[in-house]
Amino acid sequence: MFERPAGECLGGGEGDADSSPLEHVMAAIAARASGWREALGPEPGVTSARIDAWALALADHLEPHDAVGGAAGPDALDEDELIERIAAAERLKAAASARQAMDSVRLALLVGVRRAADAALSGAEENVGRQPDPSLDVAARIALARQESPAKGGQLLGLAQALVKEMPHTLNALAGGRINEWRATLVVRETACLSVEDRVRVDEALVPVYAREGVGDRQLAAEAKKTAQRLDPAAAANRARRAVSERRVSVRPAPDSMAYLTCLLPAAHAIAAHKALVEHADGLRSAGPADDAGRSPGAVGAAGASARTRDQIMADTLVERLTGQAKASDVRLEVQLLMTDAALLSGSSEPAELPGYGVIPAQVARDLVAGSEQEASLRRLYAAPSTGTLVAMESRARIFPEGLKRLIAARDRTCRNPWCDAPLRQFDHVVPAARRGPTAEGNGQGLCERCNQTKEAPGWSEATVPATRHTVEVRTPTGETYRSTAPPLPGTREILYHRVDFDGGEYVFQTVA
Repeated sequence: MFERPAGECLGGGEGDADSSPLEHVMAAIAARASGWREALGPEPGVTSARIDAWALALADHLEPHDAVGGAAGPDALDEDELIERIAAAERLKAAASARQAMDSVRLALLVGVRRAADAALSGAEENVGRQPDPSLDVAARIALARQESPAKGGQLLGLAQALVKEMPHTLNALAGGRINEWRATLVVRETACLSVEDRVRVDEALVPVYAREGVGDRQLAAEAKKTAQRLDPAAAANRARRAVSERRVSVRPAPDSMAYLTCLLPAAHAIAAHKALVEHADGLRSAGPADDAGRSPGAVGAAGASARTRDQIMADTLVERLTGQAKASDVRLEVQLLMTDAALLSGSSEPAELPGYGVIPAQVARDLVAGSEQEASLRRLYAAPSTGTLVAMESRARIFPEGLKRLIAARDRTCRNPWCDAPLRQFDHVVPAARRGPTAEGNGQGLCERCNQTKEAPGWSEATVPATRHTVEVRTPTGETYRSTAPPLPGTREILYHRVDFDGGEYVFQTVA
């Protein structure tokens, strides 16, 4: 995070003969921190307590029934006042986003200073490179504070660094409510390929655009892109070349038990793949229904003729070519479909869960099992009847065996870090094995690679806490705590207790989830 200034020697060197090497180190760290503090300006007078008070004031006296019913009282606002309050709240949101950006950069500064000071005091500066990147530490803490995923936290930190350090006019436009956080993100994204000097020029060129009213997302992004390409046309070509290294495949849920399989490819590759699917589908359709009959369940029309459209044939062909299956419907059920025995065998309506996707209707799960022509293997998972938690497994090894991994994957489904829904990539001890943490279901958790790396940063710790379902408490270097609870298994019910305070007492009631 900190670049060493020319001529500055961390750990001793030329200087005052009466000064120790440690004093040289601490002086260098203080100088770097002082420079950034001057650039950032004085600490604001707005405390978290004051912001909380504003939030409570905004949330106070919310009466949805009055808003829906249109009730009018002596204190009711007229149309003009309501519109102005909506606009003022939008300006407040933008100003809060700017404040979050400033505070994120300050946090990164303090973490860097602390890391460097700790390394200097321990005499282990060379070990700093072995620790997780400080930006991962900062991004993870920002994500937890904003109830976002760590990946989103990294994006927010990058946005903050660009706005505060390189684009002050865009930051001011955000603070003044002339743009919102998303539009600031668009500007930063469209100038990411530029040098710092050119980015500053784009920031200055956009000042008249920020002053105009009615500039939408697409127009603002186009203005930023056009100015950027004028300043450095070669950067756009370099950006396209770098983008090739970011090709990837991802899956995300869609409505009605469907999912999107998305490929980010170089344009030529994507067009070639799409053209091959189109030509194959057109070939099947032109050959007649006999060559396409029975390729998809429930797709046969009158006299055995295929009812598949060209889009359906393309989708089925993609699955067949990627999986090597003879037909797209021959799904191998080693996809860890989770459902109760009653839902599978007795027609229960209890929803099932497809890890990597989410909840699906019980009948869809039964159709998935019955419709596959491949052998469907069943694996029993025993749960405690009172809590619905999985029966524990334990191993003497430090590395989680495959059976225990499958159990933890069935329990967690996605990364267990709070607000992170990334796919499971690694299985790790909550309490490290080096501190005698057992290799057991209760001390195991599934994490994505980023979260597993972040938890190794100095000052982070985790522990399991007693709860109905498996719960992990995450503690940050400054003592904030966040909890993550495993999702309920299909067929389980949990009693939730709610407390409502009112004048003169409180009321406690329970619901079943």
